[in-house]
Amino acid sequence: MTIQIINGPNLNLLGVREEAIYGSRDFENYFEELKEQFPAHNLVYFQSNVEGELINKLHEVGFTANGIVLNAGAYTHTSVALHDAIAAIQTPVVEVHISNIYAREEFRHKNLITAKCIGLISGFGLTGYEMAIRYLVNQKSKL
Repeated sequence: MTIQIINGPNLNLLGVREEAIYGSRDFENYFEELKEQFPAHNLVYFQSNVEGELINKLHEVGFTANGIVLNAGAYTHTSVALHDAIAAIQTPVVEVHISNIYAREEFRHKNLITAKCIGLISGFGLTGYEMAIRYLVNQKSKL
């Protein structure tokens, strides 16, 4: 089973940016731990600060991967284009946010992509990625 993790803008700075919100761990090291936790599955990671690159990646893997874990970062609140890209693909997408976006600034409460995702995990730190992967793996085994 192939699961694509896609991280959006500023998530390349995990471990050094706003540690009180995002923690002190960088994603690359955490990703290695995820691969160890799910050795029977092919986990693939992509990060970009560019909206169009995120859309291109969704198009690229959206018909071949078994699942996508997407943290669109701030594009969650602004991108109709990401909404449309998720709607256009066949692969199920689980939306993940490290912080609880609904406990933060009011502008973060507007979410343009959740309606096209199969679920939302928000506020559990990096563990949210593991939760999303477990869900996708469990769903695949039920088919």
